[in-house]
Amino acid sequence: MWSSGRRVLQDLLSQAAVRSFSLTPAQNTVVVERWWQVPLSKMGKPARLHPRRHRIYKLVEDTKNTPNKKMELILTQTVPKLGGRGETVFVKKSFGRNKLLLEGLAVYPSPENKQMFAEELRLLREGRLEDRIQTRTGQLTVDFLKRSQLKINKMPSEEFQLTKEVVCRQLLKKLGVVVPLQALTLPFEPIKEVGDYWCEVTVNGINTVRIPMSLLPYEDQSAAYKKQLKIQKQQQAAADISEDSDEDEGVVKAEAGKDSASQVSEASASSAGASAAEETTASGTQTTQDTTAPPSDSLKKD
Repeated sequence: MWSSGRRVLQDLLSQAAVRSFSLTPAQNTVVVERWWQVPLSKMGKPARLHPRRHRIYKLVEDTKNTPNKKMELILTQTVPKLGGRGETVFVKKSFGRNKLLLEGLAVYPSPENKQMFAEELRLLREGRLEDRIQTRTGQLTVDFLKRSQLKINKMPSEEFQLTKEVVCRQLLKKLGVVVPLQALTLPFEPIKEVGDYWCEVTVNGINTVRIPMSLLPYEDQSAAYKKQLKIQKQQQAAADISEDSDEDEGVVKAEAGKDSASQVSEASASSAGASAAEETTASGTQTTQDTTAPPSDSLKKD
């Protein structure tokens, strides 16, 4: 009985030795150690454990409360707001498993995959122009330049000319894009007259974008000029407010005149009605007097 159990235990130990265990602990794993160290025992004898002291442990690590580490992946396609093909990114494990790996947008960073993508990037950089692929940053720059427009104010000097150097400085100042001289193309050079033009910018030697460009007349952008414009705007606003108030007063006066005229007409109408009533009453009294008057003498004689 004891020999058979011992044989089974040896088989299990041999299988465990052959089996490859994961080096990362499972979730909700707690790592502890004894508070009191166990003394060394003699060879071939079990360790002498104290019944109470050696049962006290202290917490070393609790994997339940440790922050989740991000997953490292290599992108196989350009993913917006994340990276381009061949770039190594660190994402959440849920996003990496359920989105990138599931849809084939990324692979694990194994040594073979790293070597493959490194060789691919080297060939794209050193290969022929038609075989090269635009990088993610370059594609974002192309999209930004397609919806941009450059406006340049002409300087007061009569010798002012619009050259490549001036356009590159204005692109950096107005749009925040660094453009080398060899990557910029103008319709003709130099440009002196005010009007609408265009310029072409080549990004990484692959994509060329045409940007609308306007040369505007000179405008004084000094602080004194801005202050004068502010004062003029305030004066114009005050004038508009005064005009509105005058119009409101005129409307009020017109309404008051209409009210007085109506009152006068009503008063005249009421006075006319009163006089007419008086006349009617007077005529009524006269008729009553005539009807109540005694007969004349002539009638008596008759």
